[in-house]
Amino acid sequence: MTINPSIFREYDIRGIVDQDLNPVVVRTLGLALGVYFRRRDKRQIALGYDCRLSSPAYAEALTEGLRASGCSVVSIGTVPTPLLYFMVFHRGIEAGVMITGSHNPPEYNGFKMMCGRDTLYGEDIQDVRRLIEAGDLPTDAPGGLTRVDIVPEYTAYVLGLIKPVRPLSVVIDAGNGTGGVVAGPILRALGCRVTELFCDMDGRFPNHHPDPTLPDAMTALIKTVRETGADLGIAFDGDADRIGVVDDAGRLLWGDQLLILFARDILKDHPGAAVISEVKATQVLYDEIARRGGRPIMWKTGHSLIKKKIKEEKALLAGEMSGHLFFADRWYGFDDAIYAAARLVELVAKSDQKVSTMLADLPKTFSTPEIRVYASDEVKFKIVDEVKAALKARVPIIDIDGVRARYPRGWALVRASNTQAVLVLRFEAETAADLESIQAEVKGLVTAAIHKLGQ
Repeated sequence: MTINPSIFREYDIRGIVDQDLNPVVVRTLGLALGVYFRRRDKRQIALGYDCRLSSPAYAEALTEGLRASGCSVVSIGTVPTPLLYFMVFHRGIEAGVMITGSHNPPEYNGFKMMCGRDTLYGEDIQDVRRLIEAGDLPTDAPGGLTRVDIVPEYTAYVLGLIKPVRPLSVVIDAGNGTGGVVAGPILRALGCRVTELFCDMDGRFPNHHPDPTLPDAMTALIKTVRETGADLGIAFDGDADRIGVVDDAGRLLWGDQLLILFARDILKDHPGAAVISEVKATQVLYDEIARRGGRPIMWKTGHSLIKKKIKEEKALLAGEMSGHLFFADRWYGFDDAIYAAARLVELVAKSDQKVSTMLADLPKTFSTPEIRVYASDEVKFKIVDEVKAALKARVPIIDIDGVRARYPRGWALVRASNTQAVLVLRFEAETAADLESIQAEVKGLVTAAIHKLGQ
């Protein structure tokens, strides 16, 4: 059958419901994944799904395909994505598939996949596409199907690891995704006074977009934290693998700022430990890790790439601006916003500082959010190469993922997104004037490259 090849992305398989995806397509995908797993001696597949309206039907279709390929399915029902990861890591399940549109709008859905403890990305995902296109999908004797409620086991395990020393007042906003029904009871069991916003699961996401990196999606949380005088606010994206945080003053804390808090805490007990972040993160983070005796590592953007790097470097902590946080300290090294929320509560509870003052001792910098510039998939990497060549002649650069130019009093980033037809730019400097100057120069180079390549 014909399947839109563009749904096979760098980090997942994702498309529009009833346009790119339907039960027939998903069953075929299940057959292909089953063949892929069996060729790697994996026959036992954990399967979870989010609360999108299309997810239950897709779970049924994927189950049919996996079983028809000879795999046995362990269904864990409607759960946050981290609980699928937990099932694979904690119980030693051979492979896993999570059906989720993550933080995308309601009309999307998708699939995150694991083979053993490794996440499928890049060419692994294209291998699945090639199996479908080749039509090489033999069926075997039907595999089995069992159902497991993993939530109690996950909850008990988290509660056995986290020990806050005093109760906190916390507001949580699940954006009508899957995170609230698991996180709320855990935080209450940890002694928190919890105020819930949009914690009922509703795949239409009627209250706001389920993405805590969007300031507009955080307005209700900010307002409620201020009104209730809470110690902090915590938001989850649609499948709860990304966290957003609001401090007691109602200010947003981005992923790299949270990483500073956690790195300081972990490095007290593990001097010299490696901490990983991405090319978009503030330089203050890397400087602070080094100052606290850690080993800072700048790496490529992408949760799959970060997870692989954690294993290679034996890092204890990693994180991205987007709110993916990865703990290998007292956890398994996968991105889990519910566990991150519990760790944050523990960290804040043992401090005599308010969250709003915890980063007050850091150097003040001026920075931009991510700036997205349209560039077609055909030319976006060529544009980055043009900009890289121009910058390399002027200033030191880091080119592990796009180009990060190091100026005397700041830095600039230009990289091509692996998931969208855009360039991602970000800038940081010691003063507002430096920020303006660096931004003007690099944006000029980007514009020149776009014109040169006829974008």
